[in-house]
Amino acid sequence: MPLASHAEPFFAEPTPREPDGQRVGVLLSHGFTGSPASMVPWGRHLAALGYGVAVPRLPGHGTTWQELNRTEWADWYAEVERSFDKLLADCDQVVVGGLSMGGGLVLALAAARPRDVAGVVLVNPAVNTVRKDVLALPVLKHVVASFPGIINDIKKPGMDEHGYTRTPLKAAHSMMSTWRRVREELPKVTAPLLLFRSAEDHVVDPSSGRIIVSRVSSRDVTERILENSYHVATLDHDADMIFEESVQFVRRVTGP
Repeated sequence: MPLASHAEPFFAEPTPREPDGQRVGVLLSHGFTGSPASMVPWGRHLAALGYGVAVPRLPGHGTTWQELNRTEWADWYAEVERSFDKLLADCDQVVVGGLSMGGGLVLALAAARPRDVAGVVLVNPAVNTVRKDVLALPVLKHVVASFPGIINDIKKPGMDEHGYTRTPLKAAHSMMSTWRRVREELPKVTAPLLLFRSAEDHVVDPSSGRIIVSRVSSRDVTERILENSYHVATLDHDADMIFEESVQFVRRVTGP
């Protein structure tokens, strides 16, 4: 399946930092039906400062929603873990970050591999929903292939995350049915955590953020409310704040 130009993954080699020579990497995962385009500006910002960066393309993304409908959570997680291992091989310490579903994926990784994850940065992470209509997904996914898309919830004019205009229901059910396991594993997350949450988000409701903050075992937890961004905050008015504060966080949790 041809890959759209905006869906190209982004990788950057680490530069040893002064004065300790440590090589630090950051993995950034995009969200459901989105693409690397939503994370690459953040990744480029980190790479310009010498960090090793991995922005993978999750399977089924950047091609067609029909292809995404043939993938599931295990496929997306496997790609996140593969990219993490590649980054870890080149770096002394690695911080993970994710937007929306990407936040759930990196939380699952941090729970499974607490000794390998130096820190976690989340932007409007998704691990839960209070919507009642999703209860029909187990049946609907066999009747209807897709619903209208959930992309480009961005307040800033002219921005585009280059996602799908349709939401594939089989893939959506795989994601949402796995959230329970992710929530159950949250107490295994011990790494320092920085959570960015938009005050107005039309895709992910506040229950995910509340659950994450209340259930992780991390003793170092910071929550920042984004007042001028919608769901895809990494491309919105508060993007610069996310970039700068995440750099400060990475420096602090990986510092000498």
